[in-house]
Amino acid sequence: MTTLLIATRNSHKVGEIQAILGNDYRYLTLNEFPEAPEVVEDRDTFAGNSSKKATGLAEWLAGRADCPEGKVLVLADDSGLEVDVLNGAPGVYSARYAALESGGAGNSPDSENNARLLRELAETPPEKKTARFRCVIAAVEVGASGSEAVTFGGACEGRIQSGPTGGAGFGYDPLFVPEGFEQSFAELGEETKNRLSHRARALEKLKPWLEAR
Repeated sequence: MTTLLIATRNSHKVGEIQAILGNDYRYLTLNEFPEAPEVVEDRDTFAGNSSKKATGLAEWLAGRADCPEGKVLVLADDSGLEVDVLNGAPGVYSARYAALESGGAGNSPDSENNARLLRELAETPPEKKTARFRCVIAAVEVGASGSEAVTFGGACEGRIQSGPTGGAGFGYDPLFVPEGFEQSFAELGEETKNRLSHRARALEKLKPWLEAR
């Protein structure tokens, strides 16, 4: 059985990935590898960050005694929210948007990121609040000679509403209303989100590539 090392400790993200890719794989996360190095996501594109993370972790895992037997693939994603009137911000800085405003380092709580976004859009009319979630997933086979990251991208178009609604989801989900709906991602439920989301669309492109290997 092929092992997929998902380069995250976020249980929400792992759940989305497993729901779409199915049960034909063994899933591991960074929680099983507490010594894994922290890869600094300093590229200016989602593809750049996800490729750097997947490649770095694959190189670290290769040759280690605790590397799983058989075929092992590292999957890393970078995703975020792009708001048109903000010229694509917060973009690759989505997880640390509030911290950047205050000069802090590291990721910010979801509530603070959402609050900053709402402040910046306070004077923007509803029809101008178009946005999209974008995701790029990079895959690298551990130990494969000359293996480079292969990337798969997906996007979900929508708009930002005037305040948060719903108690599910994470990140900007309470603010984002996908195109064709009147409810936020945090209200629509996991099944609907997994069908519509940017990550779901990237995973649907990744899935046949994995099955063909």
